[in-house]
Amino acid sequence: QVRLVESGGGLVQAGGSLRLSCVASGSIFGTMGWYRQAPGKQRELVANISRGGSTNYADSVKGRFTISRDNAKKTVYLQMNSLKPEDTAVYYCNALHFVSSYDYWGQGTQVSVSS
Repeated sequence: QVRLVESGGGLVQAGGSLRLSCVASGSIFGTMGWYRQAPGKQRELVANISRGGSTNYADSVKGRFTISRDNAKKTVYLQMNSLKPEDTAVYYCNALHFVSSYDYWGQGTQVSVSS
């Protein structure tokens, strides 16, 4: 059974930092990433990283967020620096099955940034 378990969300002041972690289990995964959904908005890609380490970032987080992964631990991280109130959202971990590319999602973790 595939599971993605996120941790690391919370409340932080603008300019602060948080680090999200997502531990995956139950399969082998290709690209892994983070999406977010703010109230009243569509879910959007924040960043993703291939199994080989190639990264992709949303323009709004470039230079502030860093995605990384540990394949041995099946864990993906999102280091978020210089947080802004507009980063407030539920952040979801996403992982694609290595063979089928089936989409798996975590339960989400709340990130709130106060001004």
